[in-house]
Amino acid sequence: MTTSTDPAPPTEAVRADARLAVHLLRLGDDALVLGQRLCQWITRAPTIEEDMALSNIALDLIGHARTLFTLSGHVDGTGRSEDEFAFTRSDREFTNALLSELPGGDFAVTVARQLAYTHYAVLYYEALAGCADVRLAAFGERAAREVAFHRMHADNWTLRLGLGTPESSRRMQRGLERIWPYTAELFDEDEVVGHLVEAGTVPSPAPLHPVWERRVSEVVTRAGLTVPAPRWQARGGRAGLHTEEFGPLIAEMQSVYRQFPGGRW
Repeated sequence: MTTSTDPAPPTEAVRADARLAVHLLRLGDDALVLGQRLCQWITRAPTIEEDMALSNIALDLIGHARTLFTLSGHVDGTGRSEDEFAFTRSDREFTNALLSELPGGDFAVTVARQLAYTHYAVLYYEALAGCADVRLAAFGERAAREVAFHRMHADNWTLRLGLGTPESSRRMQRGLERIWPYTAELFDEDEVVGHLVEAGTVPSPAPLHPVWERRVSEVVTRAGLTVPAPRWQARGGRAGLHTEEFGPLIAEMQSVYRQFPGGRW
């Protein structure tokens, strides 16, 4: 039995907006967390030029996250700001794919992760550029162009390490094997994405997986390396289940904001 004070059930339009907000938040979390990981290489990269390159890539990714967070807050009707999304959520509330949070203690692991992510991101953002929603289309078009440079950087380093010394080749192969089980999660189509795809709101990432695998495999083969064949696949990031190293990463990222809540530069 309902009364006049009971809240009305959400309409299909409201549910659709909520799903889109979740999807945008996931993409934003991927970009933000990966950007934060890359920032950890500043002053620690192999060369000064690479310090600059990785920091610029990180800035692009954080810029993508800002746009996606703002869109998510607008779509879900809450009006939450990019800072609220980035700095006030707990680690369990982040929905990034696990690939983006993996520690990159060995430079080859970072290169392997960049290889996997950038080839995926270019494909998905190019598809997003065809959306009917002009906001999503504009973001997809711009982001795809930017990530294409990140992809070229990752391709070049994969070739450089794979065709370098026996030690660099060994490390690059080990880096690929480290990150490969985490790549499938990027292409998952769960209920949230499935509804959006069915409605024609966003493209599905699932059909992009074979294209991604072919393109990445071509780079790996050219580098004289072997495409890994993992026996397991890691998932859970989209549901807020993260790796052991994720908590310290988020704590570091949020430390200043939490120490001075509401502070302004």
